Order: sequence, then structure tokens, then C-alpha cells
Amino acid sequence: MKKERVVIIGSGPAGLAAAVYTARAQLNPVVIVGNQLGGQAGITHEIENYPGFTSIGGPELIENMRAHAEHFGAEFVYDIVTEVDFTNGSPFTVKTTYETYLADAVIVTIGADPRKLNITGEIEAIGHGVSYCGTCDGFFFRGKEIVVVGGGDSAIEEGIFLTRFATKVTVVHRRDTLRAGAQLQKRAFDNPKMSFIWDTAVQEILTDAHGTVNAVRLHNLKTGEETLFPTQGVFIFIGHDPNSKVFGDQLALNEDGYVITDERYRTSVDGVFAAGEIQDQIWRQVATSVGQGTSAAMSAIHWLDAHEDTLQTLDDEEMAAPVE
Repeated sequence: MKKERVVIIGSGPAGLAAAVYTARAQLNPVVIVGNQLGGQAGITHEIENYPGFTSIGGPELIENMRAHAEHFGAEFVYDIVTEVDFTNGSPFTVKTTYETYLADAVIVTIGADPRKLNITGEIEAIGHGVSYCGTCDGFFFRGKEIVVVGGGDSAIEEGIFLTRFATKVTVVHRRDTLRAGAQLQKRAFDNPKMSFIWDTAVQEILTDAHGTVNAVRLHNLKTGEETLFPTQGVFIFIGHDPNSKVFGDQLALNEDGYVITDERYRTSVDGVFAAGEIQDQIWRQVATSVGQGTSAAMSAIHWLDAHEDTLQTLDDEEMAAPVE
């Protein structure tokens, strides 16, 4: 069992920003990386909307952030959190596949994953025509014809946004009516660049010899008819799943499973903070996650300062306890 001042669960932009700030405060944070260093940003082909960079590859940006945090003393552990115990207050227990940590404070930045269609060609074409974020990637589809999959608020809102760049946006929806709000629907139906294919599912994403999307195979759910539909991009908006199951009922979650925080990114457990997409259902941008991670880290630093005497007493008692 290892005793730490701060453990950060997750290594996306929020976690990396939190690591920089807590490391500069000489707290020597331990970052439990998870499945992918950088989260979704770490596998994004190109990022053009992060301040200071007209264009930078996601892996490069994430590596710069990791090196920045490590320079100030952050430790990166390439492991997965399997269990936590927040029930008895600080210090908190964080278990990974290979280690158990006691942490005075915890910052949760474990993120949320966009739901996949789980069809042939989808994963292989991520970054080459398949995207889950119109705000992030729309600029790359200037002058192109694209497909949007979904019928809820996010799909229609992002579809409308994508008409700024694409010459045509075709919404493919499994039902014969949209689930989006009435005002969004009206804006979509009134937009001359938007069209709709109803009662249809995308069965397969096809690519050319260079691995770039050039068509989708569509399946009409009522007639069973299959057709090839040429397209230069596929944007998938069928929801996100927050990675909050590991916390069980130990943190207050909203009805969608996202961690509830206040304006200082404090969770329902004193000494546990959360930032990034694990608590942000709206923006989901690298820049907003960095800001949230920064704020959570600063809150954690202030919290540790305010509880320094109590935490030191607990450390002394642990040191004095007999070894069993």
C-alpha cells in the first residue's frame, strides 16, 4: 500500500492539467493513466481548436502535457482503477490492478466514452472520416458531403453546426421522427443543406485504398433494403457513457451517471474532486476540460492546505500503529 497526497484517476486533458497544477504545488501527484493516455484526445488525429496551436496532433499535444506534468514531479502509473473506497473519508483507498493507494485527496478525471455503432469499418476509420465531435472536427470537412447518425438533440445540433463546413449533411435515423427538441427540428428542416433518411441504420462504413471514408452501407429497418450511400465523413452522435461505474454509489451521480460537482468541482465526498467529461455533459472540449482540471486541482490544493493539521495527525497515527 502506497500513501500519496493526491491521486488523479484518469489521464485526459483534465487529469493532465490537474497533474501540472498539483505537481507545481509540490504535492507529487500520482496519475492512474487508465486504458489510454490522454483519453479521446490522445487518439484524435489533429486538433485545431486548442489555444496556441493552429494545428497539432492529439498524441503530440497529450505527450507535451504529460511531459510538462512529469517535469514538475507528477508520477504516471500505467494501470487501471478497479475499486475505490470513499466511505470513511480521507485518506481514501484507490485500488488498481497491481497496487493499492491511500490518498489524502482524489481528483476524478476518468471521462466519458462516446457510444459506438459497433459496425464494420467504424474503429478503423476514426480520424479518417469517422468522428464523434462536430465542434472538434467539422473544419476538416470543408466542401464535403457527410452523414450524421442519430436523432437526438446532440445529433441535430451538431448536424446544424456542421453545415457551416459541409456542402451537404444527411441525417440517418433509425426512426421516422426525430427525438430532438421542436426548435432544433425546425432549424434542421429549414436548413437547405440538411436532408434526412428515415427508418434506417448504418450497417458498415467503407473506405478507399487510403483508408479514408467514401461510403456507408445503409439498411432500411422497415423494408430490409440495403443500399450504398456515398459520403466523405460519418459523424456519430448516439450518446456518451460516463466511466463512473467504478464508484458505485459512493459519489452522487445525476440520472445519466455523471458525477455531480459544485462550482469548485467538489463532489459529494469531502476531499474528492472531479473534472472533465466525467462531470461535463455539455462542452466536451480539450480546452474546457483543461480549465476544469485546473480548477479542480486548485480546489484540491486549497482543501489540503485547510486540512493539513488533521491529515498530518492521521499520518502520524498510521506511522505509530503496530505492523500486523
